[in-house]
Amino acid sequence: QVQLVESGGGLVQAGGSLRLSCAASGSIYSINAMGWHRQAPGKQRELVAAITSGGSTNYADSVKGRFTISRDNAKNMVYLEMNSLKLEDTAVYYCNADIRPTAWRPTFQYWGLGTQVTVSS
Repeated sequence: QVQLVESGGGLVQAGGSLRLSCAASGSIYSINAMGWHRQAPGKQRELVAAITSGGSTNYADSVKGRFTISRDNAKNMVYLEMNSLKLEDTAVYYCNADIRPTAWRPTFQYWGLGTQVTVSS
């Protein structure tokens, strides 16, 4: 079984910083793209940032210049460094990854359970 577990969420004042981590574990043959999505109350889940296995990144316009996604392929981890946090960044943040569990199974997109990020004024 493959699991993604996020950590690092919490309460922070506007203008502050947080670093989210996500660890993939279990039966893992290879990992392609990894990323972070978020969902605020009453809103749809949206892409925050994504990173390919080669390190190419993609960001939502709302976080460009403030958030940085990175990954450690040796540890099967992805990170999200969040700076200059705004009230509107408050959401549950979900990690996702395109993982091939074994050489003979197809790639599937896995999701973590999410971690709450709350930005206060």
